[in-house]
Amino acid sequence: MIMRDEFLWVEKYRPKTIDDCILPEDTKQTFKNFLDKGEVPNLLLAGPAGCGKTTVAKALCNELGVDYYVINGSDEGRFLDTVRNNAKNFASTVSLSSTAKHKVIIIDEADNTTNDVQLLLRASIEEFSGNCRFIFTCNYKNRIIEPLHSRCAVVEFGIGGKHKPAIAAAFFKRIQEILDTEGIKYDNKVLVELINKHFPDWRRVLNECQRYSSGGEIDSGILATFSDVKINDLVKNLKDKNFAEVRKWVVNNLDNDSSVLLRRIYDALYGTLENNSIPAAVLIIAKYQYQIAFVADQEINLLAALTEIMVECNFK
Repeated sequence: MIMRDEFLWVEKYRPKTIDDCILPEDTKQTFKNFLDKGEVPNLLLAGPAGCGKTTVAKALCNELGVDYYVINGSDEGRFLDTVRNNAKNFASTVSLSSTAKHKVIIIDEADNTTNDVQLLLRASIEEFSGNCRFIFTCNYKNRIIEPLHSRCAVVEFGIGGKHKPAIAAAFFKRIQEILDTEGIKYDNKVLVELINKHFPDWRRVLNECQRYSSGGEIDSGILATFSDVKINDLVKNLKDKNFAEVRKWVVNNLDNDSSVLLRRIYDALYGTLENNSIPAAVLIIAKYQYQIAFVADQEINLLAALTEIMVECNFK
């Protein structure tokens, strides 16, 4: 595990403190307040994939000096047994190596667990409340059942909107520092393209940087490998009701986050739709944006959204 962590940049350069985490200042201050109090409540950390939720959870535990145990909610086959056995044994015993008030169990990707499993986790929160706290991470908080949701303080990683420029700039600087440390030559333009393409999935950006740096340099030659999100081309094909080209656009952009794509489509449609079609487009996008958390096939979901816009809306 040590060799693997040293090889993977996402582990090698994972921030160890809250100060080192790249977050909006108000979000960072929330976690600093927990540190000042010397303990954490049960937490639900919600936000897009790769934005640092698990890193923050581990940094909190490290700075508080608490013993913690991590379980991945995506490990469906063993998850229930792990909660019932390993986690229960961990939560029910007193730490001999820490003076902290509580241990912590981190349930990563909790939104990938079933309702029955979440009910078991809710019961565990109550059973071990005297000795253990739980930190849940999720991409979609609407997939967390209310009885579990209500027993946690919710912190949303809202890193878009007004926070995006500052957060993206901070991560750009962090990437430069990592590449300098690794002795990798790089083109700043390529780093900007990578960050813009995958924002706010920092894990993906760092993994891509490591992949592209295998030859010792990240230069403009790799830009040709990026699947460019050509929103204007999509809008033209929607207007022309060219289903074949719309489907081709969806397939070419499957490596992008569907929720980010829908947001960019939403922004683009305002200037291209007849005024009386804008409300319908907003409702369509909202419906399929919500469904992203539940559907098994993101390609079909995105194509269905675009097809409905193509059929129901009038373009200028």
